[in-house]
Amino acid sequence: MILSVLLVAGLMLSIVIGRYDISLHNLLATFFPWFIKVNGGQDAAMLNTVVFNVRLPRLLAAVIVGGALSMSGAAYQGIFRNPMVSPDILGAAAGAGFGAAVGILLSFNFFWIQIMSFIFGLIAVGVTYFISLRFGRSSNPTLVLVLTGLVVGTLFSSFISLAKFVADPYSKLPAITFWLMGGLSSVTLADVGLLVVPVVLAGIPLLMLRWRLNVLSFGDEEARAMGIDTNRLRLIIIFCATLMTAASVSISGMVGWVGLVIPHLVRMITGPDHKAVLPVSVLVGGLYLLIVDNVARNTFSMEIPLGVLTSIIGAPFFIYLMLYGKKSWS
Repeated sequence: MILSVLLVAGLMLSIVIGRYDISLHNLLATFFPWFIKVNGGQDAAMLNTVVFNVRLPRLLAAVIVGGALSMSGAAYQGIFRNPMVSPDILGAAAGAGFGAAVGILLSFNFFWIQIMSFIFGLIAVGVTYFISLRFGRSSNPTLVLVLTGLVVGTLFSSFISLAKFVADPYSKLPAITFWLMGGLSSVTLADVGLLVVPVVLAGIPLLMLRWRLNVLSFGDEEARAMGIDTNRLRLIIIFCATLMTAASVSISGMVGWVGLVIPHLVRMITGPDHKAVLPVSVLVGGLYLLIVDNVARNTFSMEIPLGVLTSIIGAPFFIYLMLYGKKSWS
């Protein structure tokens, strides 16, 4: 409840923060124009444009992407029983990045670049899963799946490098590079609507099955003895987490460390019970990326790429969590 209040308060505060100053009174006037009048000499049409076309879409996208990546990371770490796992462990982020690079090379508009990114993110994880099925039947399936994901992710990363090599150095190459660094400056309300659908469709099953992640922590043999179909459960969770990750990356670009760091922080607050870890990860992840986006767009005259900033913050913070957060997994 406290995190929900903080998230709503942070969202409202973020709307008024920016190069175009908006008072709290005028912010309320944009939402309730029938009861509150704009004052301070600001134009009502300009306020509506800034709030509804510029700030609100990117802030909502930051909350959704942060929550989706955090929940995906928590689900992956639970199903693989490994705190070092992140949402891109199976190649979703690399595949999505390659899809976006192909879309930029083909001069697609922003909508179709997002679609290409989303599709290739799913394709990468699909390739990982089916290859692991072929070679992981007689050995440890989890280990084979992770190793296959690393190989597929490396392969798609090489494809991204190849796309950058053949791109026009004056137009396409900067566009690909900037997209890969992550950002929400081009997000619209329509993009937010497209993002909500896969995130909700994937998030509901994860929340409904989150208690079964606790059973998987005992191992596959113990889970099967308790009546859990581990293969089917693993497939459902991987599909849902991948759907959320691919949808998020297609909107925001490559925003790293969120799905790795935030679940660790959440387990320090709630403990290892996934019934609490997953929903709290959504709130903490959304609040975290909201704060990072505020720093990215307000610190300097030019906006800092979101992925660069999350890496700068996430890497040393993760080292801190490794040193002082060991008990959160026990």
